Amino acid sequence: MSLALSSQFRGTPPLQQKFSLRSSLPVRQNSLWRIDAGAVRTLTWLEDGTNISTGIWGPGDMVGKALSTVDPYQIECLTAVDATLLPIENGQIPAEWLLTHLQHAEALIVIRSYRRVDTMLVKLLAWLAKRFGRSVNSGNLIDLRLTHQDLAELVGTTRVTITRTLGQFEEQGLIERLSLHRILLKAYDTWHYEI
Repeated sequence: MSLALSSQFRGTPPLQQKFSLRSSLPVRQNSLWRIDAGAVRTLTWLEDGTNISTGIWGPGDMVGKALSTVDPYQIECLTAVDATLLPIENGQIPAEWLLTHLQHAEALIVIRSYRRVDTMLVKLLAWLAKRFGRSVNSGNLIDLRLTHQDLAELVGTTRVTITRTLGQFEEQGLIERLSLHRILLKAYDTWHYEI
């Protein structure tokens, strides 16, 4: 544990836990979860039940109600997850944690700002490949097992639109859809989508 981290938790030691795919991390006041392995998404929902993803977070990222003003607030596992519950002393969140959280949230805001769904989706896939992908022979594998509904909630559209757009991307040879909702983004480093 780093010096900055250990100085935050003088009284209560961090609590490490394992969570399964699609389970929820408990939301605790005055605590944050550090994602040690795996990926989660944070989300809220509207009065009509529409889910809104507010971010996707991976190893090293901090998530928790202390970093959000949305209500309701949920943390859902996109993979199996190892996480550590870190109590916040005196309500003080270290600046480096806030900065990282803000930068990832800001990236998603920019992606959502594009007017066309196909552009939003291609930017989202590139961001996911950069943050969560791993290089394979023919591109970058995004191994988050995101459903079409998950992708729709990330960019603010319908599942049907995502399914249609992914089909177009596949026909154009930009992606390959694999089993278990995984996506292979082809030739990521030289790939440019024509708008």
